[in-house]
Amino acid sequence: MLTARDHRDDVPRAVEERGEHPADGSGSDHDDAHPPMLGRAGSVDSVISGLLLVDKPAGLTSHDVVARARRALGTRKVGHAGTLDPAATGLLTLGAGPATRLLTYLVGLDKQYTTTIRLGQSTTTDDAEGDAIGERASAAALAAATDDRIAAAVASLTGELDQVPSAVSAIKVDGRRAYDRVRAGEEVTLASRRVTVSRFDVLDIRRTSDSVDVDAVVDCSSGTYIRALARDLGTALGVGGHLTALRRTRVGPFTVDDDATITLDALVAAGGDASAPALLAPPAEVAARLFPVLHTTDDQTRDLSHGKKLDGLDIADASPVAAVDMQGRLVALLSVEAGRGRILTGFPQEP
Repeated sequence: MLTARDHRDDVPRAVEERGEHPADGSGSDHDDAHPPMLGRAGSVDSVISGLLLVDKPAGLTSHDVVARARRALGTRKVGHAGTLDPAATGLLTLGAGPATRLLTYLVGLDKQYTTTIRLGQSTTTDDAEGDAIGERASAAALAAATDDRIAAAVASLTGELDQVPSAVSAIKVDGRRAYDRVRAGEEVTLASRRVTVSRFDVLDIRRTSDSVDVDAVVDCSSGTYIRALARDLGTALGVGGHLTALRRTRVGPFTVDDDATITLDALVAAGGDASAPALLAPPAEVAARLFPVLHTTDDQTRDLSHGKKLDGLDIADASPVAAVDMQGRLVALLSVEAGRGRILTGFPQEP
C-alpha cells in the first residue's frame, strides 16, 4: 500500500507492509521489521558487514528486496530498517552482517517523502488500493477547495500532531494486527499518536472535473503515517482524500540521491560477483554520519573487545558514541558519561 508510517513504533526494527507486515508504507513504519537471519559460523556471513542503500522500485515488498540482497551478497544475515509498501518507491536501508546491529538506530530517524494526495474520495485504506467510502465529492465541493483553502489545511497539518494511524496498519490491537481485524470485518479504532510533521510543502495542484491532485513533500518524524495525512487533508477540506503515490527520499542523513544509493537492478547484477560486498557502506562510515566518533587506541580497542568499560575519556557526554579503531573499523557504540564509556552495542572484528 502506499503509505508511510514511518516507523518508530513498537519494535525498533522496521516495519509495516501491507501484505506481510503491512505498514503505513510510506515509510515504513515500524511495527515489525524483517529480522535478519543468522548465517552459519565460518560462512561468508562472518566477513560481510555494512549498510546498503537501495532505491526500491514499485511492485516489490521490502522483504522481496531483502531476499534479493541476500542472494547478491551470499549471506542470510540481511535486514532492513523501515518498510516501504509494495506500491511505494524510494530509499530502503538494509544492513548486512554485524552491521545489522545498526538498524535499530536507523528506524527512529526522521524521514522525507514526496507524495501525491488525491482529493475528492476517501478509501478504506487511505490509499488507492482500498475501496471507496461514500460518494465522490461533487464538482462544486472540489471547486470550493481552493488553492488558498488547501494551503490553510496543509498548514494545520504541520507541526506536532496527534495523528490517528490508518486502520489498515500493522499496529496490534489486543494482540492482533489491525489490518487482520479490518479484513475480518471488524471495526477498528486506533488511538492517536504524537508525531511531528516539520515540513508539508505543496509542490503542485492539478485539477480535473472529479478530483484534485496535490503533489507535496513531507518531512516527518518516525511513526508518521503519510496515508493518514492524506486522509486528514481530505477531511479538513470536506471532500475526502487518499494517497496515490509515495516515494521516500531521505532517512536521517541518507538520501536517495547519495552516491552510495544503488538501484535494485544494480544489486541483482552484482549477485555472485566478488565485488558485490563493495556496494556496502562500511559500518564506521555509517556510524560517523549518525553519532560523535571516538578514535580508540589499540589498548582501548582490546578492552572493548573484551567487554570492558573505558575510563578517562576526553569527550563530551553522549549516547551513542561510535568507537572506531586505528584501522578505521567500528568497534562498538558507547554511552559516555563523566569520562566513562560503556558498551551499548559491540561489533565483532575479524581476527
